[in-house]
Amino acid sequence: MKGDPMSDRFRLTMAQLNPTVGDMSGNAEKARVAWEQGREAGADMVMLPEMFLVGYQTQDLIMKPRFERDVVKELEKLAAYCAVGPMLGIGGPLREGNKLRNAYFVLKGGKVISTTRKHYLPNFNIFDEVRLFNRADMQGPWDAGSLRIGTPVCEDAWYGDVCEAMVESGAELLLVPNGSPYFRDKHNVRMNQMVARVTECDVPLVYLNMVGGQDDQVFDGGSFVLNRHGALAVQMPWFESAIAHVDFVRTDAGWVAEAGDKQLEPDTLETDYAAMVMGLFDYMEKTGFKKTLLGLSGGVDSAIVAAIAADALGPDNVRCVMLPSEYTSDASLDDAKAAAVALGVRYDIVPIGATRAAVTETLEPLFAGLDDGLTEENIQSRIRGLLLMAQSNKFGEMLLTTGNKSEVAVGYATIYGDMAGGYNPIKDLYKTRLFDICRWRNANHRPWMKASAGEIIPTAIIEKPPSAELRNDQKDSDSLPEYDILDGILTMLVDDDASVVDCVAAGYDRAIVKKIEHLIYISEYKRFQSAPGPRLSMKAFWLDRRYPIVNRWRDDS
Repeated sequence: MKGDPMSDRFRLTMAQLNPTVGDMSGNAEKARVAWEQGREAGADMVMLPEMFLVGYQTQDLIMKPRFERDVVKELEKLAAYCAVGPMLGIGGPLREGNKLRNAYFVLKGGKVISTTRKHYLPNFNIFDEVRLFNRADMQGPWDAGSLRIGTPVCEDAWYGDVCEAMVESGAELLLVPNGSPYFRDKHNVRMNQMVARVTECDVPLVYLNMVGGQDDQVFDGGSFVLNRHGALAVQMPWFESAIAHVDFVRTDAGWVAEAGDKQLEPDTLETDYAAMVMGLFDYMEKTGFKKTLLGLSGGVDSAIVAAIAADALGPDNVRCVMLPSEYTSDASLDDAKAAAVALGVRYDIVPIGATRAAVTETLEPLFAGLDDGLTEENIQSRIRGLLLMAQSNKFGEMLLTTGNKSEVAVGYATIYGDMAGGYNPIKDLYKTRLFDICRWRNANHRPWMKASAGEIIPTAIIEKPPSAELRNDQKDSDSLPEYDILDGILTMLVDDDASVVDCVAAGYDRAIVKKIEHLIYISEYKRFQSAPGPRLSMKAFWLDRRYPIVNRWRDDS
């Protein structure tokens, strides 16, 4: 009998699902559906991720008193609904006097039978939990009937003492609910940490992560179950909602998870691409937009953004607009059209010549006698931003911006021009890696991609020298080092917090390094006003890397 204290089997339903921040009723409905699936499968318990009831991360929203009251009401309704059947584990906030906790609730018989409060509150990179929550004391396990279970909440499982305290107090199984956002190679980091826990504690461990996009963060799922000695019993998929039923059996040596499905981990090109697709889809879905548009220039950045949008939303929901000037080459016109045709998206042409002439004439009395230069180049970009935003407003389409991380880092983008838009899918993707992603997408197709297979980014676009085409014969390399050099320096200065001396020791020219350092710092005000985009690395621009706009310090080493 399920739930019998003498039972030698325990079935757990792992619900790797996608919550929406603030949608408590919608999140609770997803929990109910998962609970029903667990009940039908004969589960003893259904497990949902950290903070699932309210979504993650809520930021300061969670401190509103009315928000807290709504959480209590929704949790009570959920407990009543799940009164007869398996236990339900779900994360959410808990108010205790003047303290707010990150908590994990276990519901049974119409009430909360166990509450575990998070001990370690992450306060680094994108996390501000010390700002929002109060740290709790370490806790022991709770009684699940046939066994005792410890539920270290996310960060608590990254430290041996919390898990050890639970096991020393009698926990026979560790269930770890997570809201762990993606960065490249994150799965290996998680797995190494959890293997360390099962090795130290000598009990099985369930790592359940949420999935889905929330602003700049993408939660990649990839949940798993480990037996003693780090033996993998179950591996759930990445970047998709999924349900897994896992059976634990009591043996003379303790509880053991029976082997289940083991999904193969994708390589990092695929996971980066999947993160960008999921990030865009959920940003659109959760903000209410159905269609998107972008300026398609014939260059590689806009081509990959168009591909991401088509894969996320379907080609019928993507519109690409070419906005040519007298500097736009015939090759760019041909390449942009070829990319749109390959993707099957709508393609419009809106020339900017007449608008540019009107702006030039308007400003001529003020600019008379002055040489043309960067101002005139930026005017073209801002005209394009104006015309694209007008279309976004008129047709209700989300405008995507298309600046890669290399450009965003050094300010090689025009504020209120090509930076205009609501979301930037490639914001955390360096240019050299962007080329690799393009080649990968041309060679690979997955069921979750809504655009067609094959060469959707024309080879001609990938192979031609990058250019903004704002003046005759312009190339990016006129004002920037080649991208392999630029990205190497940026990776050291931005991602690794390296010094100028470190960069020079790595073989880079000091004058070039100093120039790039200067460009990074003086471009901070642009990034402060830029559109959000999916986080792919440990040093994405926004919450990971926070620098002052006004800053006179420079590395003089």
